[in-house]
Amino acid sequence: MFYLQKSFRPKAIRKCYYHTMPQQCRNIGWFARIPRAERDAIFGLVEDFQKDTSKPKVNLGIGVFRTDEDKPYILKCVQKAEEKILKKRMDKEYSPVAGFEIFKKLSMDFTFGKSSVFNKPGRHVTFQGLSGCGGLSIAAQFLRMFYPGRKMVYISDPTWPNHQNLFNKLGLKTDTYRYYDAENISLDFDGMMEDIHKMPYRSIILFHASAHNPTGFDPTEEQWKEITEEVKKRKLYVIMDNAYQGFASGDLNKDAQSFRIMAKRRVNMVLVTSYAKNFGLYGERVGATSFLVDSKHEADKILSQLILLIRANHSNPPLHGARIVEEVFTDPCLTKLWIEELKIMANRLKSARKQLLQKLKETGSSRNWDFITKQIGMFSYTGLTKEQIIRLQKEFHIYMLTSGRLAIPGITSKNVEYVAKCIHKVTS
Repeated sequence: MFYLQKSFRPKAIRKCYYHTMPQQCRNIGWFARIPRAERDAIFGLVEDFQKDTSKPKVNLGIGVFRTDEDKPYILKCVQKAEEKILKKRMDKEYSPVAGFEIFKKLSMDFTFGKSSVFNKPGRHVTFQGLSGCGGLSIAAQFLRMFYPGRKMVYISDPTWPNHQNLFNKLGLKTDTYRYYDAENISLDFDGMMEDIHKMPYRSIILFHASAHNPTGFDPTEEQWKEITEEVKKRKLYVIMDNAYQGFASGDLNKDAQSFRIMAKRRVNMVLVTSYAKNFGLYGERVGATSFLVDSKHEADKILSQLILLIRANHSNPPLHGARIVEEVFTDPCLTKLWIEELKIMANRLKSARKQLLQKLKETGSSRNWDFITKQIGMFSYTGLTKEQIIRLQKEFHIYMLTSGRLAIPGITSKNVEYVAKCIHKVTS
């Protein structure tokens, strides 16, 4: 059919043309009217920081380890593992849908320990996940489809910004339980226990295994035991987000006490482990997710469904990151080096906390900043208001989340005094 060019068509014809035959005439712009999504709080902040040409400027937003020179850190054990992989001339063919068996077995040894009753055939279902987000995503889809209890996920208030977004987008509703005492800047253990006690039976609850993001406050070993007993009484299903094992304290076993205590008490659980932080493999997207089960019969059914979900999602997990982790876990020399480097990274964060606390005291601040060294891991939950944080960014070019979360790796010997003075200015 012949159409006149727009400039030669009378208005009546143009109206008919656009309103009666849009599908034949227009193949672009179909999504022009969709709502604009809010940008990601963390990576949006990184973009703002990168665009800022001012000096000095400090990025206290993203949770990525940095040296005291504010440089990315590639672990020596990772570099040596890559050298070994290169010499082996390994192929680049597809990995199994759920990942290689050796990688999954090594991950179970690392998380639950070789002697765990669940580290046996038929007592767990483990797959290689795309770090934390990928593992949580597949686990959430599985629970949405097959969990027989109440499909409500209770998350701590506050929590990692992506938790609520991830579960909601995958069809699971979320609610919160108390975790942080803003008045005393501490763990609200009593509030948390009270909220857990009120949760409907067979609901789902998410815990941070260690180095709680964003508060940096973890329950003690005894408190984890109390939490475990209440979880059992309410028959809750646990999602355990294990992002910092070994990185939080420098002790692999201490950072695993939360989920190992629950495993010993036979709590129903899925453990989502990421190797981003403790191996520095942020961009490799490697992790392992383990469902604890009662029998091989149950395990086989779960695995069959997980394989379908993974196949539809990303089909096969990537090779390189998993091979690095496997090399480090199977080579005693590399394992020893890795543990040493974990302690170095953990101590670097502890040192940065002490430096920041000392400099804040030297400013003459009337505030009590002692909580900074009582917290653990990547972040400090500062108690700063949104207005104070916006002022830090606009006036002093210091970037951190408006929630008050401060990324400790961004603190260095060179910028700590500047950061402390600026924080003092906006809080005094």
